[in-house]
Amino acid sequence: MITEYINLNKFTPRPYQYPLFDALENKGYNRIIAVLPRRAGKDVCAWNLIIRAALRKVGVYYYIFPFYSQAKKALWDSLTNEGESFLSYIPEQLIARKNRQEMSIMLTNSSVIQLLGSAKVDHLVGTNPRGIVFSEYALQDPNAYIFLSPALRGNDGFAVFISTPRAKNHLWDMLQMASREPDWFCYVRSIEETKHIPLEVIEKERKEKILSEDMIQQEYYCSFDMGVEGSYYSRYINKMRLDDRISSVPYESGFPVHTSWDLGMKDETTIVFFQCVGTTVRIIDCYENSGHGLEHYAKVLHSKDYLYGTHIAPHDIKVRELGTGVSRLETARRMKIPFMVAPDVSVADGIESVRLLMGKLWIDDKRCNNVVKALENYRQEWDERRKVYKGYPLHNWASHFADNIRYLAISLPKLSEDSSAEELEKRYRAAVYGQDSSIPSFFRDTPRY
Repeated sequence: MITEYINLNKFTPRPYQYPLFDALENKGYNRIIAVLPRRAGKDVCAWNLIIRAALRKVGVYYYIFPFYSQAKKALWDSLTNEGESFLSYIPEQLIARKNRQEMSIMLTNSSVIQLLGSAKVDHLVGTNPRGIVFSEYALQDPNAYIFLSPALRGNDGFAVFISTPRAKNHLWDMLQMASREPDWFCYVRSIEETKHIPLEVIEKERKEKILSEDMIQQEYYCSFDMGVEGSYYSRYINKMRLDDRISSVPYESGFPVHTSWDLGMKDETTIVFFQCVGTTVRIIDCYENSGHGLEHYAKVLHSKDYLYGTHIAPHDIKVRELGTGVSRLETARRMKIPFMVAPDVSVADGIESVRLLMGKLWIDDKRCNNVVKALENYRQEWDERRKVYKGYPLHNWASHFADNIRYLAISLPKLSEDSSAEELEKRYRAAVYGQDSSIPSFFRDTPRY
């Protein structure tokens, strides 16, 4: 079948694309990361690569974009720069059937190729792919590969990651790791090496200010040193790194640990553990998960050896559930999590509060790396039609921790009001001695010394 495909197919790899085919098909690499410039034909190359793999070995193959809608727009319904339909790269003689609703294609050898979005990739846990392409991986939820890698390893399957850079986020982390591992194939090329666009065209875009210099360096020269275009906080994160405020931040036992929550139902729930020490706010720990009720997160909270202060929840925690008529705020109180509800302010005001906070913020670089990456990649949504930012945040994998920090920032004034020396002493005694802390120790039922 692969011979028939090659004879019928119109695709010929560009010279700089050949190493990717060679790495997967001849050299036996099962993990490939390719960082290439804008308009370098990354998806045309990777789409044909996965077709060839599906024709060689029967199995399920996923082609994953950051969003399901993007998969439809950028590949299923899209044309290449040469005016060819992406789907036309699979000769009709080799297609058994297509399912437009699921964006899946069954080949005549029983292999299946399906297009997906990583925003809902947790639904695929338990499936059995033999190969996956992650397109624009820098913009994807990094949990996607984490969820699916066990199946790939069990199948001796492959994963290909293609992208342009988006600052030093999880793509950068993966590239650094992969460069040290002999079983990974790393491939990074800039416009000077691919030469797929004349440099004078890039210079014209620079002079006409079609793209900013940051975007030119990122999109064409594959620079990881530029902030995410449209990012709310990337330059503040860069300043924190320069000040060494993203580093080891130990737990200070003499101060209470406060928590901030972003509560999801189907989405991620995140918890940030932080301490207020002098004029600084120190994020020392974090947790994220999905698909669990409050009871699970209460157990996580109580499993940690912290002396707790205030727990901050978003204002919508007061909304009553339709089925029970009970709010999650009331449920949490029964689980001994007395939430303080964050003020109900606009997202724009909350973002400004985070920016003000970041001048006195410290974040532990090991335990809270996910928080740093989320803040760095939290950005405005782009209007593709008008070619402008929409002025409000894009909801993606970075939103959950970014929203969490926003609730923290807008609640700090309320937190400081409740953190007098007397109040801290009261909390300490309640944590150590329980609810009868005001009774002299001699008369307590269960004294703790």
